[in-house]
Amino acid sequence: GAGHLVNFQGTDTIAAICVARKYYSCNIAGFSVPAAEHSTITTWGRDGEKEAFTNMMTHFPTGIVSIVSDSYDIWNACENVWGQQLKSLVEKRDGTLVIRPDSGEPTEVVVKVLNILDDKFGHVKNSKGFKQLPPYLRIIQGDGISYETLSSILEAMKKQNWSAENIVFGSGGALLQKLNRDTQKCAFKCSYALINGKEVNVYKQPVTDPGKKSKKGRLTLEYSDGQYKTVEEGKGDPKKDVFVTVFENGKLLRDYTFDEVRANAEIDLLKKPS
Repeated sequence: GAGHLVNFQGTDTIAAICVARKYYSCNIAGFSVPAAEHSTITTWGRDGEKEAFTNMMTHFPTGIVSIVSDSYDIWNACENVWGQQLKSLVEKRDGTLVIRPDSGEPTEVVVKVLNILDDKFGHVKNSKGFKQLPPYLRIIQGDGISYETLSSILEAMKKQNWSAENIVFGSGGALLQKLNRDTQKCAFKCSYALINGKEVNVYKQPVTDPGKKSKKGRLTLEYSDGQYKTVEEGKGDPKKDVFVTVFENGKLLRDYTFDEVRANAEIDLLKKPS
């Protein structure tokens, strides 16, 4: 969660904020918006869905508010509750209502929700000719989002001339946890040991997966001709090494703030490090 916050500031994960605060001197690393979840809607009962929606809208009269709307029937919620019974409230509210479908086949659901809302609230065309809902109305899709699903949703929207600006995506397990150390061949391995005065190059080289061969020996990370290169087996030039020792022999030698981590994540790979 804290890793996610290096590149984003939207989160509902309190633990991630606590990690950034405790270890990286960042008071608030991420934010959220007022958002309903199913129990805050369904405790009003099936016949009280309109009242549940109204409660959220009136308790948060300005800014962004996200309201899950598929507790019973997303089509009825969009067409009748939002599109008729609460239409005036949606239009006059000082902010943006974000309607959240949370079940079904995302590619089909998103486009159908957009078309229903278009029928009830209308749309405008942006500078590229794509349709946009009024600025007080958007949708969020967080259920079942993977890279494949996300791509198919955007493609389906494009075919019906819908702008991507109409939708935000919740990044959960399929977008975060499916990225692992093998995605970019990244892992931390021991590469060198000194055993009874003898230098030993430590590495793995699985016959079943050559891509998992690890680097061996003393390593230096050197920058030359616009590229970074790891030099193995102690053959590099320590004076050119851009590695920074952070933790050594039980002591923290370099205490990075979260702002510094974010700045490093934005580094220009073509620019020589300072």
